[in-house]
Amino acid sequence: MDIFLACVKAADPEQAVKRSLSIEGSVLRFGKNDFIDISRFTRIVVLGAGKASAAMARGLEMVLGKRLSGGLVVVKHGHGLTLKCVDIAESGHPTPTKEGEAAVSRILEIVESLGVQDLVLGCFSGGGSALLSLPVAGITLQDKIDMTDKLLSSGADIFEINAVRKHISQVKGGQLLRYIYPATVINLMLSDVIGDDPSTIASGPLAPDGTTFADAWEVLEKYQLLDCAPASIVERLFRGLKGQEKETPKQDNPIFEHAHHLIVGSNILSLKAGARAAQKLGYRTLILSSTVRGETTQAAEFHAYVAEEIRSSENPIPPPACVLSGGETTVKVRGVGLGGRNQHFVLALADEASRIEGCVFLSAGTDGTDGPTDAAGAIVDSKTLSRSATLGLSPKKYLADHDSYHFFQELDDLVKTGPTLTNVMDIHIVLVG
Repeated sequence: MDIFLACVKAADPEQAVKRSLSIEGSVLRFGKNDFIDISRFTRIVVLGAGKASAAMARGLEMVLGKRLSGGLVVVKHGHGLTLKCVDIAESGHPTPTKEGEAAVSRILEIVESLGVQDLVLGCFSGGGSALLSLPVAGITLQDKIDMTDKLLSSGADIFEINAVRKHISQVKGGQLLRYIYPATVINLMLSDVIGDDPSTIASGPLAPDGTTFADAWEVLEKYQLLDCAPASIVERLFRGLKGQEKETPKQDNPIFEHAHHLIVGSNILSLKAGARAAQKLGYRTLILSSTVRGETTQAAEFHAYVAEEIRSSENPIPPPACVLSGGETTVKVRGVGLGGRNQHFVLALADEASRIEGCVFLSAGTDGTDGPTDAAGAIVDSKTLSRSATLGLSPKKYLADHDSYHFFQELDDLVKTGPTLTNVMDIHIVLVG
């Protein structure tokens, strides 16, 4: 837990913004070498969405103070903060809600009067896509909710899900910038996606979109959703395939001429902080990857094989060993239980862990939320299987039912942090003592 919490602390959105921006007189410096003279702007407005956006906005308030003219960020329920000049709207996640729809309408009202004399500071993080829930005309919010639920349970990854979301939204996939242009934009992002692609974080409302209607259509085909998806969405994507709907803006669109994009926090930075914490505790450390993806059970099994190799041959590092990885795996939900991909990840390891002496596995989301539960993840160790047997619990049965939450609840092995106000994907930790 000390190692995991070090990872979370390193992703603190407020500190990430303060590390990335500084003000010297009227010059705002951001990133490594970029700067802009803010004295030429009449207004500086903050707009954003995501679980970390309120904390990011607070960081901006601390850097820029009274220079800010206000703004609005949309956060998940329970992730709000009291800010000095930026308004907060709360909405549901991962399922879109009417509150999110109303919040986007408020954002569009704010940007309506923006011009070349204005500066927009974006605060976008994981969760922003669900929170920016304003579908195009002809598609209802309920249609979007149904589509989101089907995509989330299909096994589609975040890139595939967002390809669909962008093409049924009024603001995703660079389309918010259509309303903001010709104002200047500095798009600050806390990355919750593999590769830190600005067009994928919160579905890239301020970034050029590399996906097309054809890509969105292929996602529904791949996961056999064309027959069960809302008719309004299928019809829109089909019209888009035929060139009858306007595509999302691409890289060569002039609206991106005055847009700057900056990643202020990411999974790899958190993993490095976790590795430093593990070293202080006396572990030899190895970061496997910050790009772990694919089917959750398969990814979990690979981590078990690494632990087994360390125990049997002291390769790739000898015990006491701490191996870290990060990313975002996917689960195709077939059962009717309660859980999330991190709890599912470690539950899939219960049997393997029992055969590796002195090992511990943790998998948890840096946002403090794993699926539709109040847990960030869970922990499995060498004795989980025997402990569960004494309680009459079958890991395989709970795994088949996708009911990992109730399995770990019985063992008191859930990881609960509460909302962390950040989100840089998941952290997996393997300890071999």
